[in-house]
Amino acid sequence: MFPGIEKRDELKPMSKSYAFTPRLVQETAAAHYLGMSPSKLRSLGLPRRVSGGNKLYDIRDLDAFADALPYEGQETWEKNEETDLAFEIAAE
Repeated sequence: MFPGIEKRDELKPMSKSYAFTPRLVQETAAAHYLGMSPSKLRSLGLPRRVSGGNKLYDIRDLDAFADALPYEGQETWEKNEETDLAFEIAAE
């Protein structure tokens, strides 16, 4: 360049980062959101929306699926209640 003139920082393109989660996401993002592999996600049979050739998962459906999962130990607790009822043990 010219003597005495420092090179300006090159202009960088603006990144496309948004401050919100998209409502509809592709399979890989949906699987990542739920913490599972795409093949496991496909096996669940969750509903998808179609836009052109894109098959997209709705975050609300993913949340509903996750909300419906039992907590660890919940099944055991329910079985204990059934056993208590069978032996007529009163719940305190």
